[in-house]
Amino acid sequence: MRELRSLQAALDGELITPDSPAYDAARRPAQARFHDVRPIAVVRCASTRDVTHTLAFARHSGTHVVPRGGGHCFAGRSSTAGLVLDLSHLDAVTVRPDGRARIGAGARLAQVYDGLHRAGRAVPAGCGPTVGIAGLTLGGGLGLMGRLHGLTCDALLSAQVVLADGRVVDCDLDREPELFWALRGAGGGQFGVVTSLVFATVAEPRATRFELRWPEAAVVDVVTGWQVWASEAPDDVTANLSLVAEPGHPLRVVVFGAALRHAEPAIALLESLAARVGVEPEVRHQVLTWRDLKRSFAGEESHSAVPTVSRSEFFSHPMPASAVAPLIDEFTSGAAPGRRELNFTAMGGAYNRVPADATAFVHRGERFLLEHVAHDGDHWLVRSWALAHALASGRVYPNFPDPDLDDWATAYHGGNAERLRAVKRSYDPERLFRFPQGI
Repeated sequence: MRELRSLQAALDGELITPDSPAYDAARRPAQARFHDVRPIAVVRCASTRDVTHTLAFARHSGTHVVPRGGGHCFAGRSSTAGLVLDLSHLDAVTVRPDGRARIGAGARLAQVYDGLHRAGRAVPAGCGPTVGIAGLTLGGGLGLMGRLHGLTCDALLSAQVVLADGRVVDCDLDREPELFWALRGAGGGQFGVVTSLVFATVAEPRATRFELRWPEAAVVDVVTGWQVWASEAPDDVTANLSLVAEPGHPLRVVVFGAALRHAEPAIALLESLAARVGVEPEVRHQVLTWRDLKRSFAGEESHSAVPTVSRSEFFSHPMPASAVAPLIDEFTSGAAPGRRELNFTAMGGAYNRVPADATAFVHRGERFLLEHVAHDGDHWLVRSWALAHALASGRVYPNFPDPDLDDWATAYHGGNAERLRAVKRSYDPERLFRFPQGI
């Protein structure tokens, strides 16, 4: 169409349309469930100016537009039949002498850790190497350093944002403070297009990566014991729990994570979890730089090519063994069409020492997060979530959006929802940035 040709002429980057050989690769997000979504074009931005031109085109033509950093959104919010703003080329990572790091919104976590490693620095963030730093930050940002240093968004010092009306603003605690507040944890793609972020970093640590593997017979005791132990462990220890049921394989019961301490005291601490469970696990551990520790988890993304669905909730209190047993029975029952997972993420520590209204991320009193993951079409997911939901807090991590929530505003934003609506009215009154469950 003529309008798209005029947009291409204004860009520093590339406009990729359905007749381009690069289109199929460019349009596909990381989540396999949304691989069939076909945008009218993908704008591969080379500059902030490209974002401004594309938003102007979207405003004047009425075309739906979405930004994409990593493309991992569980609800497909980084895909559209309209225009995709691909920020992947805005990926520079620079570290200042004072330790502050400016990171382009298109950088993926592998690039972030490599860039920070060269300067001997680190930032609390997740493990998936292809996950985008911007989306992770805007929805909160959980990771193996978080119980000591907080959410990824807690380390955010400022952000550059292209607003719906085309203005480019820098926001922090003093400049556009309400926008900056909202960017820290409400979820991405809501108020504008973030093009770069500045973080406070910490000295890159060496850490003990560990795995504790138990036999299937111990699974109820492991889950019961972990719930009490993990959120109350020292802040420099993050121990998550993963249960994996896969046809033709024994049930996988693994506590894994990192301790920002030497191996001997780390293993001694983990022995207290084994004592609580009452069954000795197989223990594996190694000491790595933080960058290399993150690289060691890269294989966990190997199942992303399979269409999967997930539901999750936070828990502020442990589930009793009498509730864990039916959850596990449901997990292992029936003929599963594919892989199932129950993933428990430890909260507590620095996550919970920030007031609930200090940032948009409201979930500051939770003990752990439980995520149910299955192949698309496995009805176990609905039954499993319902069993756990009866004891959950009703709160949901914004980076794990759930289209089936009844009261999504309360689930994602709690008491911060009305303030977020006010920010939306101020910065995007025409709702250029819109999607189901969007503010």
